[in-house]
Amino acid sequence: MKIAVTGSSGTIGSALVPYLKGQGHQVVGWNRSQLSITDYWAMEEFLRTQEIGALFHLAVPSKPTGTPNESWTVNYQWTSELAWLCRELKIPFVYVSTVMVFSPQKQGPFTVDTTPDAGDGYGMEKRLAEERVFHQNPASRVLRLGWQIGGPPGSNNMVDFLDAEFAADGLVSCSTEWLPACSFLEDTVPVLASMLDRDPGLYQFDSNQKWNFYQIAFALSKALNRNWKITATDSFVFDQRMVDPRMPSVSLKTRLPSLK
Repeated sequence: MKIAVTGSSGTIGSALVPYLKGQGHQVVGWNRSQLSITDYWAMEEFLRTQEIGALFHLAVPSKPTGTPNESWTVNYQWTSELAWLCRELKIPFVYVSTVMVFSPQKQGPFTVDTTPDAGDGYGMEKRLAEERVFHQNPASRVLRLGWQIGGPPGSNNMVDFLDAEFAADGLVSCSTEWLPACSFLEDTVPVLASMLDRDPGLYQFDSNQKWNFYQIAFALSKALNRNWKITATDSFVFDQRMVDPRMPSVSLKTRLPSLK
């Protein structure tokens, strides 16, 4: 199958593309510098002429280009158009969303029946985009993910964050009252790829069964032979975990055996 991937060079996309190729698929990255995300007809022509068989939409405005209202345009408007185009062209559409559709005012664990409540910023845009996707294309598959562990330096992943915090301050402050939704990128990618074989609907994947951020950071430091100086705080209180019994049960402890 020929699959298009937006955000193909991002944290998840850069791992998803080789995985899909390894499964025998041909993969086409969506180059926003060459294909306008606000030109409906250009996008339709691309999907038609490239004979795309499925579309994974992962892109976020991580590297601003100066486009007016860029965050809203990328996170909401472009997502809406892609969902509609895939409906019209009968192309399976997989949209990657985020646990950030839930605010800290609503404590988890969150199920797919928990009403998202993010009222501003990125979380709100992704929350509204989820709603719009199903309005535009009821056959869509939406997968909420948490913070990824692993990935290239400079990407939005937990290890890189901890490295940067320690390099900047010589200390990493981690809340014992925050249970982050998270998973290893190596575990996330096969689950994401499997969305093409799942029924349309909303899904969630999270490998954190019970551990707080301090425990996870300490276990990562040990597993990766880092010398992070980690201090425990209680400054951020949030049970961010997601549960979905339909998804594979992959525990953080599988990769971080020092977790208790």
